[in-house]
Amino acid sequence: MFLLFQVIQIFFPHSLQLHPQEFPGEHPNDCPRNVNKAEAMKIDCNNAASPDRYGHYREAKYCQTKHHWLWKLSHVFEKIKVMKGYEGIVLLLEEDYYVSEDIITVLQMLQNLRKKDCKDCKILTLGNYDKTQNYALNAGKVEIARWVSSRHNMGMAFTRQMWEDIKKCGVDFCHFDDYNWDWTLQHLSMKCIPGTVKVMKMKATRVFHMGACGVHHKGKNCSPESKKKAVEKLLWDNKQNFFPNVLNLAGYSGLRLHHFSFFLPLTLQPAHMKLIFLYLLKAL
Repeated sequence: MFLLFQVIQIFFPHSLQLHPQEFPGEHPNDCPRNVNKAEAMKIDCNNAASPDRYGHYREAKYCQTKHHWLWKLSHVFEKIKVMKGYEGIVLLLEEDYYVSEDIITVLQMLQNLRKKDCKDCKILTLGNYDKTQNYALNAGKVEIARWVSSRHNMGMAFTRQMWEDIKKCGVDFCHFDDYNWDWTLQHLSMKCIPGTVKVMKMKATRVFHMGACGVHHKGKNCSPESKKKAVEKLLWDNKQNFFPNVLNLAGYSGLRLHHFSFFLPLTLQPAHMKLIFLYLLKAL
């Protein structure tokens, strides 16, 4: 069954395709990526005095990702008329994502759970990068954590409140020396955005990254079709576990769990370990 819904297609006006020989695209006088600063100053190429923290010069195809991410949020929350006054959730999906059929239902349930059990969770995340997915056990399980860019950046959703936090940190966002929007957001979460940026996330992913040949791919072998078949098989084999009736928080309660955590650091002294072991025995 196909459901009809309204679509607004927006176009990034500062793309490389529209500016093939000028900034923010590749200008003929741009400094080569790997030229050293002394040589760059000698040949007087663009931005010669300001290589990045790794000693490299701008590569437009990579820097564009950060420009595009910030622009699309600004455009959606600030420019589209039908979004004026909208306080609901906005889900960010990329063109190389494959999503499960229950993603919208789960997002709505996750937002309702957030309102009830984690009002200070600023981000909802429906995807994860776990190699093994157990839908029979985890289809309706939800976890709360501190947002980490490398773990919680796929299938993110948030409201205008989070956008306002990002916008207030706009100077830091634009000045942070990294072209990745997610690492930049990680920086903001630690240095600028007030409070802890907490995420409520699905334990069983509803989003899969198909970008085997994407911007970060460096090898010769990439087969998005084989990835697509593997994802479709996983979804088919677990079709009975989608559209859960309820979502439940996966907690971390009990003396055994809490005290076992103390065993993990390698800096514990033997006396501390003996004391914790006694606590564990009492909790059994």
